[in-house]
Amino acid sequence: MVSTDSLVGIELTGDEYRVVQSLFRNKYRAYDSAGELVLQGKQKMLKMKEEFPFVGPDGDPVFTVKAGGILDVAGNYTLTDDATGEPVVVLDENYTLLTDRWKLRDPDTESVIAEITSQSTLVEALRYFSDVFSILPHKYEITDADGDHVGSIEGKLSLKDEYVVRIDDASDVPKEAIVAAAMVIDAIEGN
Repeated sequence: MVSTDSLVGIELTGDEYRVVQSLFRNKYRAYDSAGELVLQGKQKMLKMKEEFPFVGPDGDPVFTVKAGGILDVAGNYTLTDDATGEPVVVLDENYTLLTDRWKLRDPDTESVIAEITSQSTLVEALRYFSDVFSILPHKYEITDADGDHVGSIEGKLSLKDEYVVRIDDASDVPKEAIVAAAMVIDAIEGN
């Protein structure tokens, strides 16, 4: 089972993080509840496989999320610890028409450790059928392998994507993976 101390270069200990996207790129910053920068990530441009390197507040590499395949529409993305080179968690996108659903899996056993699911079919439908509604914020629920509530990711109405990631109980789910997933989901879904 994945443990919360799986990443050598960073440890997120808080229960709430604010994730903010840059206005023009898939470049993200995560802040803790005190407003301190804790994590930065960006989507590398012009790569055959989508890649998201993440660095800590000091700019040192922490982990990388990379697509499993070229132009991965409904596939998997592996979060790998930069210090050890070991995979920590796999993000699987389960493509459905009006529901965004992502699973976080253990890279060794492939067992599901968490699921992130969009909570508003109406908002997803409006966004799917017209770009006019693209400013509507997303809301996701995070559950563990047993379907128990872990936390939420709630978008805010703004010009650039902004999310509040709340983690109520992450005993079996690495917080770093949840915060990284919020950034990667936003970039992949084109939110």
